[in-house]
Amino acid sequence: MHRFRAFLASETGRGLVSALAVFYMRLVYATNRWSRVGEEIFQGLLTANRRIVICFWHGRLMMLPLARGGRRPYAVMISGHRDGLMIAGVVARFGIGVVRGSSSRQPARALRQAARLCRAGSLLCITPDGPRGPRMRAAPGAVMTAELAHAVILPVAYGTTRRRILKSWDRFLLPLPFGRGVFIAGEAIEAPGRLDEAGREALRLRLEAALNAVTAEADRLTGHDPIEPASPHRSMATA
Repeated sequence: MHRFRAFLASETGRGLVSALAVFYMRLVYATNRWSRVGEEIFQGLLTANRRIVICFWHGRLMMLPLARGGRRPYAVMISGHRDGLMIAGVVARFGIGVVRGSSSRQPARALRQAARLCRAGSLLCITPDGPRGPRMRAAPGAVMTAELAHAVILPVAYGTTRRRILKSWDRFLLPLPFGRGVFIAGEAIEAPGRLDEAGREALRLRLEAALNAVTAEADRLTGHDPIEPASPHRSMATA
């Protein structure tokens, strides 16, 4: 077991796992019938040349690289821990850039780098509850990045009829082949610059509610009861 874990932690192991993950993602995408809800919202923002911070919960990140649209580059903020390195290997195979950092590791530097990329035209992707949770509770990083970049926040989610919900802290959705899926985008949230602490907290709560709403709608449209958020003070270790 120790040797297997060491292999997975190696560059070769991560490369193999990321290649298998991409193969499975493409299989799921090809064998499901997909619909898109709110596509006009996203396309309208692109047409208006708006800066966009795309947000989705950690448990719903698997299929979203295949939902990309437009010609602008994408970048995703990913932590430097083992799971983050694995995710970085996967998204790189889709041509998506990576911003290293999280709310616990060099947060200020990561937020500034992410905001610079967003101002330069990249579509920035953030999981506001990652990498440690609590599940479906937004940390302030996405709001602060949008504020620095003078960007709008776009809440997105996906759901599938055939799936498994893993017993992980984020209740990760593992989609299965040969079903039906939906990608959904909610209304864009404006992020004014120079917010005070109260304004930033209000925007964080608004983002959290919007993300939970689109995620619940994705579940409803695919015939499932919604996943409940964790307690706001529940950590990954106990989620």
